[in-house]
Amino acid sequence: MKLISTGALAFLFLWSCTGNKPVSSNSTSQETGKVTVDVVEGINLGNKAPEITMATPQGNVVTLSSLKGKLVLVDFWASWCGPCRAENPEVVKAYNKYYTSEFKNAKGFEVLSVSLDQNEAAWKKAIEKDQLAWPYHVSDLRGWANAAAVRYGVNSIPTNVLVDGEGIIVGKGLRGESLDKAIELQLKK
Repeated sequence: MKLISTGALAFLFLWSCTGNKPVSSNSTSQETGKVTVDVVEGINLGNKAPEITMATPQGNVVTLSSLKGKLVLVDFWASWCGPCRAENPEVVKAYNKYYTSEFKNAKGFEVLSVSLDQNEAAWKKAIEKDQLAWPYHVSDLRGWANAAAVRYGVNSIPTNVLVDGEGIIVGKGLRGESLDKAIELQLKK
């Protein structure tokens, strides 16, 4: 009598539950022969970053996916948050240093600032005062109920996620020196 391994049993179970179709997170392209991996959307490292669609102070709609091909820091902050304002010079320094850099699978570095402000005037004033020179500042002016913050499970600020050129989360909670180190790891060598 032969014993079946746990892995084989799991495969057989999944195979029977899917109408006898093999289940795999990998697929092979017939044209290129390359194996591709289907990436799950989520907020953890290695996940495809959830879409963000929100308006700028000028009323233009920006999406995270419109920045595909760039390394993007999604930075959650607010004008009323002292630690956020103290961290802004580090984000400015990183932006200025890496804006035109080439990365493993991205060309250029952008910051998508997502504000948890409710007061539009205070938000705009903080952007100007802290010299946040990048063009991608968004908010729905709903405070902690900000749609992107809720989707990303934000429960304290400042917080951020680093998204590579393919939209995959490669870093989280990066402040100060750890932000610079995480961006350095993405540089094309």
